[in-house]
This record gives sequence, C-alpha cells and structure tokens, in this order.
Amino acid sequence: MQEHFQILIVGGGNAGLSVTSQLLRKKSNLKTGIIEPSEKHYYQPAWTLVGAGIYDINKTRRKEKDYIPKNSTWIIDSVTEFVPAENKVICKSGKEISYQYLVVSPGIQLDWDKIKGLEETLGKNNVSSNYSFEFAPKTWEFIENFKGGTAVFTNPSTPIKCGGAPHKIMYLACDYWRKKGILDKCDVHYISGGSGIFGVPEYAETLKEVLKKYKIQTHFGANVTAIDGPTKTIEYETKDTDETIKQSLSTIDASCYAIVSTDDKAETKTVSMQFDLCHVVPPQSAPDFIKKSPLADPNSPLGFVEVDKFTLQHSRFPNVFALGDCINAPASKTGAAIRKQAPVVVTNLLSVMDGKAPVEKYDGYSACPIPTEYGKLMLAEFDYDNKPKMTFPFDQAKPRWTMWILKTKILPWLYWNKILKGTA
Repeated sequence: MQEHFQILIVGGGNAGLSVTSQLLRKKSNLKTGIIEPSEKHYYQPAWTLVGAGIYDINKTRRKEKDYIPKNSTWIIDSVTEFVPAENKVICKSGKEISYQYLVVSPGIQLDWDKIKGLEETLGKNNVSSNYSFEFAPKTWEFIENFKGGTAVFTNPSTPIKCGGAPHKIMYLACDYWRKKGILDKCDVHYISGGSGIFGVPEYAETLKEVLKKYKIQTHFGANVTAIDGPTKTIEYETKDTDETIKQSLSTIDASCYAIVSTDDKAETKTVSMQFDLCHVVPPQSAPDFIKKSPLADPNSPLGFVEVDKFTLQHSRFPNVFALGDCINAPASKTGAAIRKQAPVVVTNLLSVMDGKAPVEKYDGYSACPIPTEYGKLMLAEFDYDNKPKMTFPFDQAKPRWTMWILKTKILPWLYWNKILKGTA
C-alpha cells in the first residue's frame, strides 16, 4: 500500500525540521512525513570555528532522531524522483509516497568532482576544506603547523551555502599567523569566482580594510578547475586580459605563477599557482534528483527549485513549496535565511490549504557572521536588494566582541534548542 501524507517534507536538515516543527505548533493534527536518509544531524556553521581550532567537531553532530518533531513520521530513505503531476515521490528503496502538499528542502550538493584532483588530495598535502565534517579538523592542523609560504583560499563561481565561509577561515588563519609572528612570511591569496569581496557595500568596505591589514592578494572572476596535491599546484580560469595578469603578477612573487594556456577568442586564461597550504571550497548545485526533476528551474543551469522568490511557492505546482539552499531565489544560502523563510512557508502553506492565496512575503533576508580576527566579528545582515537590515542598535559593519560571542556561544545553543524546535 502506498504511503500518503497530508504534508510531505523532503529533507530533514535545518529547513525541513524548522518548517515541520512550526507547522505542528500551529496545527498539531497535521499528518506530516519527513524523508531524510541521514541518521546524523550537523550544525555546519560551526565548521569554520573547527577549522580555526576553537570548536570541537563532535559538538556539531547529533542524532537526527532526537530532533524529529513529535507527531511527525521520519522516513529513513532518500528521494530519487519527483512526480508532481501525480503528487508523489519515488524513493531509493523503491517506495512511492504520495502527498497533498509538498515541502522541498534537501539542501545543496557539494560538487567536489568539479575540481580535478580535489577528492584525491583532500586531507593531504596541506589541502583541506571546512565544507566537510571529515576535513574541517584538518584545516586547523594545517594552519597550526604552517611555517610560512604561499597560502591559497578559494571560492567557486557557483552559489554556495554560507557565502562568507571561504574568506572567514582566511581571516582567522591570518590572525593566527600574525599572533604567531609569521604573517610576514605568508603570501596569502584569495581566488574567488565572485566579482568582489562582498555584495553589500557597507560591509565590503570593512572587509577591504581587513584584506589590506593582512596583505591578502585577491583574484576575482577566477574559477578553480584543478588541484594537484603532490606538486602543490592549483589551476584557475580567469577572463583577465594579458595586461591585467601582468599587472597582478608585478605586485607579487611571480615565480609561483605560470599562464598555462590561452583561449584568445574567449579571452580565458588558465593560470597555475604554486601553494604551500590550500583551503578549497567546492562548486555547488542543486542535488541531482532535483536537477532532473520537473521541479527544477529550466533556466537554472545548476538545477535549483523554481519558486516565487517572495512567497516560496513553486511557480508551476501550487501545492509545492521549497526553501533553504535548494531554491532559485537570489538570496544568500544561509541558516539565517532559512530562519526567515520557514515562517513564510508555514503561513503560506496553511493559507493554500485553506483555499486562500499566499499572503506572507520573504524579503530575501540573510545574515553572514564574518570573523575578522579571533574575538571580533562583523554580523552582516541584508536583503534581496543588498541593503543592510541591521538587527542591533549599533553599526554592524564594525567587527565587535559581542558579535563573536553571538557566533561562538549563542547561535549554536539557539540552533539546537530553539530553531529546530520551531520556537525561534
């Protein structure tokens, strides 16, 4: 017999659990099911702190079963196919589950394989990534034991979860090396697919000063394509002209660079750089089972779920809502965004269930807590228009000790005790 739920939630991470908890707090008799294959739940925002040596990785992992809301059914399985025309999903086990309403929130996919050689060298050759439970502790090991040389931190050209994470660890590493007295021996590079250090001018100005303070050299519009651990070489593509690259090389130790190839027509250069330490952030996209589904935005090459960016209702299937890192809305993919999206989804879903139109609107709010050194943090809050939306009665573009406490102490407690339970 086919299982059926009034509301089926795909994904038991922050978004899925928050929405389910809030729904059941409003209507405890709803028949809800959560499809989530992992028996462990992770608080990933702390992995930057793990990589900086000030947080225990084991404190970021708990049992999923302890956070499944009461009165909800946990289906330990994974979705392989969406059939929205028939209001059902097909699972890896072969089980078909039908629904009246669907909430899609399985998160984002880490495409490690999109960088040639990355999977083979992760955790070795001084190459690590805080985007992995396994390798975040290695980041700290490599930073702590670094004696100087070329340190490279990367950021892909795709949207990623926690867009600030690629440079958060860079600032903390530089501060650690400064305190250790070796920063002047470190040649630090930030290779980013973005066009600048941050999209909100008010916060970007602060970060530009941080870059100057640590003498970090930036390479924007650059997409990492390959890494060779044994030879400690990283390659990236850039649209820079020959003259721009020459000017860039004239300000640094050009001996660690080589232009490998040139595509004159597209003016794309492949640049090779030697490194002694490298923190890599993988390209990211919608999970494959979403990419190939009718729910995917046909205009999104990365396959994100197509939603109205304000109501978070699917553009073509009115009984489907989505939130979190899997959606095509042009908002930063953060836990803070989910915290604002969840009540919008809950209110609008219940409204649709009552035969009414969605009424709540999500304004694109997101927040990015960016540590600029040990003990100081800038809390960047903003909306769809990249306008600051500051919560506190002071200038949040200035790094503060109080915001460091918020990040390291208060937010982890709120996550496990309030947010997942639908009370914050």
